[in-house]
Parts: sequence; structure tokens; C-alpha cells
Amino acid sequence: MNDAALIAAPAINSFAIDQAKAARAKLDHAGKNQAQARKAAEDFESFFLSQMFELMSSGVKTDGPFGGGQAEATWRSFLDDQYGRQMAKRGGIGIADMVYDQMLKIQEAAS
Repeated sequence: MNDAALIAAPAINSFAIDQAKAARAKLDHAGKNQAQARKAAEDFESFFLSQMFELMSSGVKTDGPFGGGQAEATWRSFLDDQYGRQMAKRGGIGIADMVYDQMLKIQEAAS
């Protein structure tokens, strides 16, 4: 190897390292966007399921020997919300996956 090649080699390697760092930063940014998109999709499914549970439980009477009366009516929405969150957290009914896929397609089309 000649002296010119030895001198040029570190510059090429430095450039390659800088390019690799830039590519890594881009991937990290894309990974953050994907994580944010996934969380937004799961939050959407959680909200949808909570609304579904709220409608399902709206017909349940709170009277009778085991009814909670006014307190049950007050706290029922919190219970429905937790049902929705837990169901979405454990896979839900597939809405989050579809929303996530669509969000990624929209992001790819925009870039």
C-alpha cells in the first residue's frame, strides 16, 4: 500500500462512520415514530373498547340486593375504562393493529 492510500483510508473510514451514525439516528427516529404510532393505535382501541363496554353496561340495572345504587352509577365509567384498557393491552380485537398499519402507510407516503 502506498502512503497516499494510508492517509486517505482514515478519512474514508471517518466518512463511513459518520454515515453509519446518521443512518442509525434515522432508524432510532423511525423507531420512536413507530413506538408512538403503536401507542396511539392502542390508545385508540382502548377508547373504542371503553365506549363499547359503557354502552353494554348502560342497560344493566343498579338496583336489587347486590346493586350499588348511585355509587355504582358513578364508578361504572371507571370500571368500563379499565376493562377497555386491559382488553387493548392484551391484544384487543385487532383494531390497534389495523390503525397502526394505516398510520405507518400514511407516514411512508408522506416521506
